[in-house]
Amino acid sequence: MDVDEETVLKTIFKDKFPESWNRNSAISQCLQQLSSYKLDRINKEPEMLSEERAIILEQTQDLVFHNYNTFIQAANCSSEIFQDFNIVEQHLDVVSEELPSLIDKCQKFGKKSQEINTNRHLNMITLSRHTQLLEILEVPQLMDTCVRNHHYEEALDLSSYVFHLEKKYSSIQLVMTIAKDVQKSMRLMIRQLIQQLRTNIQLPQCLKVISYLRRIDVFAEDELRIKFLQARDSWFQSVLSTIPTTDPYNHITKVIEVSRVHLFDILTQYRAVFSDDGSLLTADQKNSSLYISAILHSWVFQKVLQFQNTLESDLDREVEGRLDSILSQCMYFGLSFSRIGADFRIVLVPLFEQAVLRGFQKLTGEAIDRFQKMMQTFVPTALPTVMVSSILAASTAARDKYHPPLSLLEFKPLAELCNGFLVAFNNLRLLAPLSLAGDVCFELHKCLILSSKIIVDFNRTEEASMTVCEKDIFCNFCILFARKLVPFINVCYEAIFPRQRVSQLLGLSECTNVCQLDIDAALAHMLFLLPVPDKCDLIESSAFD
Repeated sequence: MDVDEETVLKTIFKDKFPESWNRNSAISQCLQQLSSYKLDRINKEPEMLSEERAIILEQTQDLVFHNYNTFIQAANCSSEIFQDFNIVEQHLDVVSEELPSLIDKCQKFGKKSQEINTNRHLNMITLSRHTQLLEILEVPQLMDTCVRNHHYEEALDLSSYVFHLEKKYSSIQLVMTIAKDVQKSMRLMIRQLIQQLRTNIQLPQCLKVISYLRRIDVFAEDELRIKFLQARDSWFQSVLSTIPTTDPYNHITKVIEVSRVHLFDILTQYRAVFSDDGSLLTADQKNSSLYISAILHSWVFQKVLQFQNTLESDLDREVEGRLDSILSQCMYFGLSFSRIGADFRIVLVPLFEQAVLRGFQKLTGEAIDRFQKMMQTFVPTALPTVMVSSILAASTAARDKYHPPLSLLEFKPLAELCNGFLVAFNNLRLLAPLSLAGDVCFELHKCLILSSKIIVDFNRTEEASMTVCEKDIFCNFCILFARKLVPFINVCYEAIFPRQRVSQLLGLSECTNVCQLDIDAALAHMLFLLPVPDKCDLIESSAFD
């Protein structure tokens, strides 16, 4: 409706003009039609409209009367349609509620379809490269087979190949899994190589094993040397553990032989495998080289200390009489190590000195104990004349100063004591270090003092019950002890430790009394039992008349 038509309507209807008529096309059409009529027609228009209205009303009533069933059906149909529309509206509400989830599911379906399509594409690519992928997937199994069959060259090549794969495709989980499996096989390979070093392998095999460990690059240079020495030492200790320990002499001789052979082999292998040439090294590298070279020195020192402890333990057991054989083998063992700059003979000398001194102390102590027991049951009695004559004849025939005085046979305790000292001297004679001259002299001096005290104790106990004849016999017993046995012991001592050699060792003149047996001090406790020299000579000569 244009502005003119709206103005006309507002003029006609004034305040009763509704706003809705502005949007009603029928009103506009009716207004156009009325504006085309003449005035007469317009005046007649209300009557004509009334008549037309009556006719239409009559027609409508007639239509309703004749077609009331149709109207009823239409009403019922409208009611059903209204109910159906309500049901549709409810369903639309449900659909509108479910529609967002449907949209999400459709979106997910689209994404899933896209993923399936992508996976399908990848599967197609995988299928086209099935052979190459299968080779990569079989690498861990092939690596394990190579390691278990000791094909270490092939195993190292596979490890290098997997290392490059891991470096290039570190974001792929499958490649990382393969790399982990290969690393497990590499750890097994390292254990196998170190285990080979724990066996009796030769130098060429050692070179191969160390070259493999260096290519694996899991140990630094110092760590690799330590591992090598630990593994070889483990095998060496297993060899030592198989040596029976029941007999100390056999045990120490076997230990010496095994140590000499195998330790020298281990050191030779070490020096062949690990080169310590520092001629072309810088200052920092030389300091590091000194640290690395100290590893071998520490290990050799530890092995020497272990051998020293073993030797000391076996020498503490019953090996008297065979110390010279053990010493010669030990000296040869130490001399063989001098070729590699590890001569340790000097550290073994104190052990043998202590063993010799212990053996001498043990034998002299046993002799003193036997002498003391025999003196407890000793009864001063004279020998038959025939036996005395035979002793004198034998004594005249035996003029060697190292031959024991046969006059000691007159008294069994003195003869047993002399035999005990001779056994100790014979055992000492096999291995008598000059450095022990002072200790042996002190031990002899102590034993002679104990012997004189035993004689004094016997005199104190039995003096009141002895007869005059028994006292004379006991006086002769004391004279033989002081004038025969003690000087003979001194002669034996000087035969083993010559005064000239001891003086040269100490840097003294021969006239000094250092490391010499003090007979007067040894007999100081029993001087009151000895007669004056003149009387002593008379009694001594009368004993053999």
